[in-house]
Amino acid sequence: MDVALWAVQIGLALAFLVAGYSHAFDFERAARRPPMAWMHAVGQERMRIIGILEILGAIGLVAPAASRVLPWLTPVAAVGLALVMVGAIVLHIQRREYPNIIINAVLGALALFVAYGRFVLEPIA
Repeated sequence: MDVALWAVQIGLALAFLVAGYSHAFDFERAARRPPMAWMHAVGQERMRIIGILEILGAIGLVAPAASRVLPWLTPVAAVGLALVMVGAIVLHIQRREYPNIIINAVLGALALFVAYGRFVLEPIA
């Protein structure tokens, strides 16, 4: 189970690093892509905050567990990212952007898997 959790943690961290960078620091280019038009509804400043939270969450998925310094932060980061995905799902439901809802639900479920796994199944000591 530990190997599966590490695989999901690293995969999620990479996904959230890429998304977070795009949301926080590449707003204009990212928002021009048709599937990302929703970014204009959120606004550049809010997207910067969301992107930074995603980057911090990505770091939190890996760094505390890998360094064994405050390892309880890893499942907390996973819960935080799951909450960000809940917010994204609410936004995309309101905008009827159903493909985005699926992506957010999968990422949120994986984050909850990491949270449960690191809180209950295989805590980092």
